[in-house]
Order: sequence, then structure tokens, then C-alpha cells
Amino acid sequence: MDFLDYFLFFGRAGGGEFMEKSKIVSLEDRIPKLKQQRRKKANRRLVLLLLLFFTLIACVSYFQSPLSRVKNIDVHGNELYSVDQIVSKSQITTKQNIWKMNKTEIIKEIKKLPEIKEVKIKTVFPNTVKITVSEYKRMAYFVNETTFYPVLENGRILKSQKITLLPINAPFLKDFKEGKVLNEMITSLKEVPPEVVNSISEIQHTPKENDQYHITLYMNDGFEVSATLRTFSEKMLHYPSILSQLDPNVKGVIDLEVGSYFKAYTSEGEEMLEDEGER
Repeated sequence: MDFLDYFLFFGRAGGGEFMEKSKIVSLEDRIPKLKQQRRKKANRRLVLLLLLFFTLIACVSYFQSPLSRVKNIDVHGNELYSVDQIVSKSQITTKQNIWKMNKTEIIKEIKKLPEIKEVKIKTVFPNTVKITVSEYKRMAYFVNETTFYPVLENGRILKSQKITLLPINAPFLKDFKEGKVLNEMITSLKEVPPEVVNSISEIQHTPKENDQYHITLYMNDGFEVSATLRTFSEKMLHYPSILSQLDPNVKGVIDLEVGSYFKAYTSEGEEMLEDEGER
């Protein structure tokens, strides 16, 4: 081995040893860094524990203070009942803890109001109760002499709510009673367009020997309609088009039981009407 090879050999060996030594960090240098990392972890844990502690203290203080008692009661969705009526029925008071209310029992009490269909209750921090109600729609009014009783969409007649003033937002029902015929009547009315329902003044239950569902309608335009509840909603969909074929000055009976016929009050003959639904 000549001098150059000797120099290169030991140069590589020495350089490698120098590089290895440069990568080594002494224990004395590492200790301060480890202590710093441990101190940071300990500080984070302390902060978390303090936050948890003060959160628990705040929660306990809130539940024990008047802040957790009911202060506001918001009622939404009511039209037929006032806010005071619903709040009174709920039996919620300002002495109650907002988080200890029995929502199931409150809903049960409010639904005792006959025109309430659904009830939802939500608590809003810090002390508000939100009551949302859905009411049964008044579909018609049952007539008994000079007294009117609301008829709900579930077929119930509210005989506890007498109305002496003449209602104008729904047809009157005569000679009906709670049961399958009235239920069929209400179901049919829900399927008829509002503009047609609003044109009905009165509906009488006039059963026949072969049809207990037969009804007679008296319209606001002066016409009379003979129909059966089995096809009432389907036939009344075409009432505006049927009416357009008639002379408004000649009143009579529109028979919708089988086909569509018109018989004037002053005429013995019958006029067959073209029903768009039968084209």
C-alpha cells in the first residue's frame, strides 16, 4: 500500500468516526429538553383539571340557583287556543326546574284539549320552555236548531263548544251524528278543493233505503246537489265545470249519484250534463 492509498483508507475511517460522533447527543443535553416536555404535559393536565373543576362548580351552581327555573314559556302553532289556555293546561310554573319537568306528562295534559292533535316540548338554555302544538282543523259545523258545534277533521263534534254567531268559513252539517257516515263525510271534504268546499252552504244527511251514505247539498249559488259519499269527492272535483254548463238564472237539482244530471225546479225534464271526469 503506497502513501496515497494509506491516506485515503485512514481518511475514510477517521471521517466516518467523526460523523458518528457528530450524531451523538450527550445525556446532559437531553435532560433539560425532557424536563421541559414533562412540564408542558403537567401544565396541560392542570389546565384541563381546573377547567373540569370550574365547569362542575358552574353546573352545580346553575342547577341550585333560580336561573334553572322556568322563566319563559313560548307557544307556537296555536290558532284555536290562546297562549294562556295552553300554558294553563300544561301546568308549567315558574317554580319548576326546567330540567326536571316530566315532558311526557305535560304533553298528555295539553292533548286533553279536544282540538290539539300533536304537542312537542323543547327546553332552551338557560330557562325557556318552547311548546309547539298542531291543531285539528275545523272542517264543518254541526247545526242543532240555532246552535252550531265545530266538527273536527277527526270526525269529532265539539258539543262543549257552542257557537251562537253564524260561522262562514265552513259548511253546516245537519242530521249527522258521530260515526262512520260523519267520518266519511269529513274524509271526503278533505279531498275536495277549498274553493269548492267554500261554495257549499249546507250538507244534509238524507239516507235512502239502498244508500245510507246519501247526502243533499245546498250551494251558495242557489243550486242543490244530490250525491252519495261513495263518489262525492270525485264528482265534486268537477262542480265548477258542471256549473259553467248551466244557466245561472235557472236553479234546480244537480244529481251526481250516477252520471251527472240537472233538473230545474220549474221543469219536469232532466238535462244530462257533461262530466269532464267521464270523457
